[in-house]
Amino acid sequence: MRHQRQRYQLSRSASHRKALVMNLIKEMIDHERIQTTEAKAKAVKPELERLITLAKRGDLHARRQALQALGQDKFAVYKLFEEIAPRYSERPGGYARILKLGPRRSDRSEMVLLELV
Repeated sequence: MRHQRQRYQLSRSASHRKALVMNLIKEMIDHERIQTTEAKAKAVKPELERLITLAKRGDLHARRQALQALGQDKFAVYKLFEEIAPRYSERPGGYARILKLGPRRSDRSEMVLLELV
């Protein structure tokens, strides 16, 4: 049964949603802050924090799991494990924050800034 397994649908098919989340996580790792809609940020934040926690472990299995989650992007995995994860070695969680920016001018979608703490 699938009790309490609700995730953000984002009005996309499963493959499109997976690609979107993967690309947003890669951009977060590269730039350490992105501007996106509130719904996308809320969908990406738990996945990003899970990957940072994985990177804090630092073993080979964790690196391979991160490679799979990031679509075999070795540069993103390297930055995640060598630069980002050591920053949070003493922090038990909550690596990203969402700051509201207000509505987008064109369609009034709530825009946010998703950044690493």
